[in-house]
Amino acid sequence: MKRTGKKTATDRNFVVALSRGLDVLRAFHPNDGLLGNQEIAARTNLPKPTVSRLTYTLTKLGYLAPVPRFEKYQLTPAAMSLGYAALANLGVRHLSEPFREDVMRATGGAVAVGGRDRHSMIYFGQSRGSETVGVQLDVGSRVPIATSAMGRAYFWALDDADRADLSRLLREHYGSRWPKMRDGLERSGETVAKYGFAISVGDWHDDIGAAGVALRLDDGTGPYAFNCGAPAFRFTEERLINDIGPRLLAMVRNIEAALGGLMPHSKKDVSKKLKSGGKVARVAEGFR
Repeated sequence: MKRTGKKTATDRNFVVALSRGLDVLRAFHPNDGLLGNQEIAARTNLPKPTVSRLTYTLTKLGYLAPVPRFEKYQLTPAAMSLGYAALANLGVRHLSEPFREDVMRATGGAVAVGGRDRHSMIYFGQSRGSETVGVQLDVGSRVPIATSAMGRAYFWALDDADRADLSRLLREHYGSRWPKMRDGLERSGETVAKYGFAISVGDWHDDIGAAGVALRLDDGTGPYAFNCGAPAFRFTEERLINDIGPRLLAMVRNIEAALGGLMPHSKKDVSKKLKSGGKVARVAEGFR
C-alpha cells in the first residue's frame, strides 16, 4: 500500500490523519485474524510509531480490539458494520445473485461481482459451487486490476480521464513491474474490443482462468465488474472466448436490463482506443 501522494497530502481539504487511520483499517484482509503494529506498518508503509498511535486511537474509538496475549489487534463489529452497511446499499449485489447462480451452475465456475478499491477490485458478491474448490475467494477478497479479468474489464469501462488517472496510480504502485502489466492491459483492450469481455489465463494466478465483463448503472455509480473463473485446466483460453465470456456478457446485459443500467463502452467505443495494427494508443501520460 502506497503512502499518500504529495499532491493529495498538500491539499488543504485533505485530512492526512484520517487517511492514515483508514489505511490501518484497510490493512486487515479476509482471513487475517490478528495483526500487530509491525505487520500493519509493513502493509501501509507508515512508520511504526505512527501506526502505534493510530491503533491506540482506533481502539479507543471501538474499531479495533487489542489482544494483549499476542500484542496484536483485530477488527471489531463496529468496523465491520461499515462494510455491511455499504453492502446493504449495493442493489446490484442482490439483484445479480440469481443471474450469477445460473451462470455458476451452467459453467461450473465461480461468479463474482466487485468494485474498485484503489489498485484492486474487491468482491462484494460471490456465487461458488462444489466444482469451484480451486478458487478460494469470497466476499471481501481482492484481485489486482492490472492482471485479473474483472480488473481489466473495469479498466476498459472507464472514460479516458479516469483511465489515465488509474494508469498513473498503477504505474506508481507497481514500479518496474508496470511495463509488463501495461502490455497485458493493452492486449486485454484488444480482447474487449473484439469480443466485449476481458480474459485472464495465468496472468494473475498461474492456475486460474477467468472472463470479466463491466457494468455501469445509469445513476452514475460504478463501474462494477463481474467475473467467472475456475482452474485454468478447465477454463482454457479457447473455452473462455467461445463459451464462458459470451455467457458472462449475456448475463451482464440481462442485469443491465433489470437495473436499467447503461454500459459506458460498446465494442465500437473500445475499438476507437486502438491503433491500427491492434495496439492500444498510449495517449494518457500514465499509460506510457
